[in-house]
Amino acid sequence: MMPPLRHVHAVSAGPAAGDEWDEVAMDRKWWTLIAVCLGTFMLLLDVTIVTVALPAVAASLHASFSDLQWVVDAYALTLASFMLTGGALADLVGRRAVFAGGVVIFTAGSLLCGFATGPLFLVLARGFQGVGGAAMFATALALLAHAFRGRERGTAFAVWGAVTGVAVALGPLLGGILTTDLNWRWIFFVNVPIGLGAVAVALRRVEESKNPGAARPDLAGFVLFTAGLAALVYALIRADEHSFTDSGVLASFSVAAVLLAAFVAVERRAAAPMFDLSLFGVPTFSGGLAAAFGISASIWSLLIYIVLYLQELLGYSALQAGVRLIIMSGAILLVSSVAGHLTSHVPTRLLVGPGLAVIGVSLLLLRGLDAQSTWTHLIPGFVVGGLGAGIVNPPLASTAVGVVEPQRAGMASGINNTFRQVGIATGIALLGSLFATAERSRLAAALAHVPLLAPHTAAIAADLRNGSEARALGALPAPLRATLEGALRSSFTGALNEILLVAAIIAFVAALASLLLIRNRDFAAGHQTAAHPAPEPVVRAAVEV
Repeated sequence: MMPPLRHVHAVSAGPAAGDEWDEVAMDRKWWTLIAVCLGTFMLLLDVTIVTVALPAVAASLHASFSDLQWVVDAYALTLASFMLTGGALADLVGRRAVFAGGVVIFTAGSLLCGFATGPLFLVLARGFQGVGGAAMFATALALLAHAFRGRERGTAFAVWGAVTGVAVALGPLLGGILTTDLNWRWIFFVNVPIGLGAVAVALRRVEESKNPGAARPDLAGFVLFTAGLAALVYALIRADEHSFTDSGVLASFSVAAVLLAAFVAVERRAAAPMFDLSLFGVPTFSGGLAAAFGISASIWSLLIYIVLYLQELLGYSALQAGVRLIIMSGAILLVSSVAGHLTSHVPTRLLVGPGLAVIGVSLLLLRGLDAQSTWTHLIPGFVVGGLGAGIVNPPLASTAVGVVEPQRAGMASGINNTFRQVGIATGIALLGSLFATAERSRLAAALAHVPLLAPHTAAIAADLRNGSEARALGALPAPLRATLEGALRSSFTGALNEILLVAAIIAFVAALASLLLIRNRDFAAGHQTAAHPAPEPVVRAAVEV
């Protein structure tokens, strides 16, 4: 490690100049923290702020159910695909440059989202946002690690971690306020002044850093991984409109399998792979990936459908829905601080595994909805779900970096975060297709005994899929409208109960995998234990989300 720059300067220029440099270095490090926190706040706020605005987006842009899935998945896909490549590029050309470029792309993408004229425009703009978000997220911790040393580094990471928690917690509430009091477009416009401030600070005050021995990004791996993941998500979403046996769906699954198999083959032979596949040979690392995927594909993927239930079925505004989601966010914040302290005293698997099991229980508690249910039915599930997520998050990242040597910690944590985004993308697509299929089936059964409506079941289902429920209801006389409204409510809640069960199974499977695969001795092999962690990797892991 190079000696502190202030010492080098003091030798050549004397004490006075050394003191001046010391002040400059001190000034730069705290400005670095401000820039990184601004960028991260904007990035993570956008993860949750969009959810409560989706019904308003659908009404404004005449978006279908599949369009809404893509609005979320386009962001998750590009974030997952570019994260590791962004980190490699930053090591090569400069972390400040890539971070600032990421903020510019994210801010421009936000502006484009706000001016979207149709669903496709918004989906493409969201994908563009994800590229910028990946560049920001891949470099944030590296910039802090370069700027801070010793105890100050722990302080900086703690501040950054607090900002991430606040951003995730405030997302639903702020999204509700902006959507209800202004317009859904403002959930994107609000990023512009924050982004401009972050760019200005990064370019003027943050010191550049890079890795002199960095390898070039693995472009072949990046292309294959991105294309394979996109084909998989497309197949899952297409199954919503057709079926899992549709020829187009099967072809997309086949293409995804071929591309992802080719990705594995390329990574095995690459000199500097995007994914170091040897890491998967460490059981604890694989258990951590199962947990990262499981929590994202279960409880986080379900939030979009809970929001649709609150707004579309119960009639709450975006703000009212956001306020209700604060119950879960608040529980996560409260429990995370306790779980963070427990990570030094309790084996990781006894936090991650049981935490995921608690999430599974929370999803079962959310079940049992019917046409007469009110939002209070969700409260126990929200509280227990927040408890489970708060237990899982702090120790989860240590399963990635705690079992590898420090020089591979960056890639390990990057892979873990990539699996989180893959879980979101595939979880939303899978649950959405299952939900749509179950809703159509239940609707057909409910209308089968209504002679005037039964012949039009397919057309009504098509209107629902395209976001035209009002058109389906508006053309009917009052008695039939009441019958159809009752059928729609019962089919919606019945379908939601079904995907809640699927999500619970995903969480329980991830819990079992975590308990079986995460082992204390793997942490010892990585030269750290739960009781005596290595300073830098664990501090880094403690704040990853």
